[in-house]
Amino acid sequence: MSECIRVMIVDDSAVVRQTLKEVLESDPGIEVMGVAADPIFALKRMESERPDVIITDVEMPRMDGLTFLKTVMDRDPIPIVVCSSKTEAGSDNAIRALEYGAVEIIQKPKLGTKQFLEESKMRICDAVKAAEMSKGKLGKLKARPAVSEVSPKLTADVMLPKPDRTIVETTEKVVVVGASTGGTEALREFLEAFPEDAPGIVIVQHMPEHFTEAFAKRLDGLCRINVKEAEDNDTVIRGRALIAPGNKHTLLKRSGARYYVEVKEGPLVCRHRPSVDVLFRSAARYAGKNAIGVIMTGMGDDGSRGMREMHDGGAYTIAQDEASCVVFGMPNEAIKLGGVDLVLDLGAIAAEVQKRSR
Repeated sequence: MSECIRVMIVDDSAVVRQTLKEVLESDPGIEVMGVAADPIFALKRMESERPDVIITDVEMPRMDGLTFLKTVMDRDPIPIVVCSSKTEAGSDNAIRALEYGAVEIIQKPKLGTKQFLEESKMRICDAVKAAEMSKGKLGKLKARPAVSEVSPKLTADVMLPKPDRTIVETTEKVVVVGASTGGTEALREFLEAFPEDAPGIVIVQHMPEHFTEAFAKRLDGLCRINVKEAEDNDTVIRGRALIAPGNKHTLLKRSGARYYVEVKEGPLVCRHRPSVDVLFRSAARYAGKNAIGVIMTGMGDDGSRGMREMHDGGAYTIAQDEASCVVFGMPNEAIKLGGVDLVLDLGAIAAEVQKRSR
């Protein structure tokens, strides 16, 4: 068991603790070292045994999850995954948790829906692995055993219709961005750097349903540009960033010279919904050389094939560098596929996008 990621689950619901334990231990690379009904019990247990990763709820008795998060980060930083409900209040708390240092957000499992549990299993196990990976960057960690049984890994072909060859020429630039683990704060820094007349931006951040609305509202209050959760048929305009809603795919489309987004249901693509690959490949098809692609911190390879397709179609593509990534997974995979024109520190990406969009 020494090669396993050792996880502590902290949640006041016995049902959630048991369900999470079963989901995590279905992966041979993860061991649940303990469970706790509240943060006080967890802190006591951690005096004698240190986990690699903690999964915690936000709203709990005796000590709330945000206070627990701060306490752990002050005493002995351990990667923490926040597991919160879908309620609007819970979403706001989870966004605050990311600001306080949480690595990732997942949703609590819902009992009674086999498909949901199967999809959540991949999401939860990936979140734990990404959290553990954030400690020492991608290249310094030992390889973990793969999950023995996973759903087929679909490509973006399942979401994109056959190409329409009658697209009208336009010179308007559009920016598409993909991010996952560590992306919430990376996107904040990226978007805060843009002036009011920034090019239109469409973003996929791997985040659960309902969390994206709170995330977009938070960014809208911090940035000079307008930021909102994407709705079907929203126009992509200068001075606005659209964030793909959780649990739905978002595609870039074009009608004449007008760019807009299509938000739609669909299967997991690259084990995600929304998928960066779906957004990037739609940008390659409908924006071509007028697109600018940015791939940021995150685990896995979602977005790498789409970025290569954008690159091959004449788009300008940028990857966040390893030093500024929480997890150098998605950018690294795009670089290895030959789909990246430039690798930059996070702080320099917005300026480069501005330069290339003029």
